[in-house]
Amino acid sequence: MKSKLERIEKNEVALEIEVPEEKVAEALDKAFKKVAQRVTVPGFRKGRVPRPVLEAYYGKEILYEDALEQVIPAAYEQAVEENDIEPVSQPAIDVVQMEEGKPLIFTARVVVKPEVILGQVEGIEVSRPPIEVKEEDVERRLQVMRDRYAKLVEIGDDTPTKEGDVLTIDFAGYIDGEPFPGGKGEDYSLELGSKTFIPGFEEQLVGARVGEEREITVRFPDDYHAKDLAGKEALFKVKIKEAKRRELSPLNDEFAQEVSEFETLEELREDIRKNLVEMAEQRARQMMKDELIAKAADSAEVDIPRDMIENQVDVMLEQFQERLLYQGISLEQYLEMTGATVEDLKEEYRPQAERIVRNNLVLEKVAEQYNIKVTDEDFEQQMNKVAGDFGMNVDEVKKRVAGSRARIERGILLDKAVEYLVEKAVVLDKPVEKPELAVEE
Repeated sequence: MKSKLERIEKNEVALEIEVPEEKVAEALDKAFKKVAQRVTVPGFRKGRVPRPVLEAYYGKEILYEDALEQVIPAAYEQAVEENDIEPVSQPAIDVVQMEEGKPLIFTARVVVKPEVILGQVEGIEVSRPPIEVKEEDVERRLQVMRDRYAKLVEIGDDTPTKEGDVLTIDFAGYIDGEPFPGGKGEDYSLELGSKTFIPGFEEQLVGARVGEEREITVRFPDDYHAKDLAGKEALFKVKIKEAKRRELSPLNDEFAQEVSEFETLEELREDIRKNLVEMAEQRARQMMKDELIAKAADSAEVDIPRDMIENQVDVMLEQFQERLLYQGISLEQYLEMTGATVEDLKEEYRPQAERIVRNNLVLEKVAEQYNIKVTDEDFEQQMNKVAGDFGMNVDEVKKRVAGSRARIERGILLDKAVEYLVEKAVVLDKPVEKPELAVEE
């Protein structure tokens, strides 16, 4: 096979690829066997028609499409490897010559990864964010733990409800005196103040008592996801069947023993303080990394192809869709609720997508220029970390990611390039001006 590369524009190339006639003949033979099984020629059973008869009846061109599907992808991949290019888009294929007894000649026009000229990599000035954990931070975390482990205790029939209480209610909704779909519920658990119901609904249950029946009037928001209810006034008949209030445990040694492995409250406080310091240090280090990446990227020269930005936008849209599904919402439902379009979302993502692509291109160039490699040991360490984080067996993790090793190794390579920036940075105790940051999710 022969191939020739021509640079058309900054990041676009054209490959002219020639496939030997014997390869073409082999592909045509395979195409004939495949086509003969699906076409009908009078006087012959399917699969039994001689090739000359089939070609005479349908024309030789009937075999070309199948033959091209066999030959072109492998020839294109080989040409990409031979010419040492990294495509970032699907190729535009144009067949120049396809005749029996002659070589196949086709062109592939494709956008390739751009050249990066690094700017400053070593000696970048970066600020060291202050690490400070106050006692009120520790007390706030303790309060969160108290809320998490609070016991729900039933309140008496004569005790009015208040925000934070958890009610069990039956309700039925009416619009213009008629029930509407989705407007009825039984034994529904509702925390007052959670804002999970229509605005104004929960507020009108504050002060109610167990056994009481109330009529509540609310108005559906104009942008309500169910268009047939949006902007309409509804009457809800609500019965309070049960009410519970969170009872907080006192902060003492007994509480510490109940919620942790520590014997005393002071030991628990010290552990919380230690964890908060570690978290603050991790955040500070990540802020330094983000600042270094952005400064290195901004000082580099690179002309980013639009295709790379659009590919990253698509990745971000897929990630957003996955997060929505995790919350039980489809992308279509989200778009209907917000009145947005897919293109609106893409337009919103493009600036960050461009930043992510630029950052990653620069980090890859740093790795290349400073001979940073990913070793088997690096990969093993990553697998062990994932196994530890998810409580899995290392071999099981490896099985699950067997088809994603290249992607994982790329992530490790980028991380090692960032560590190189950190190692060579000039860390200042006083803050310096921070550039706009964007990191890949």
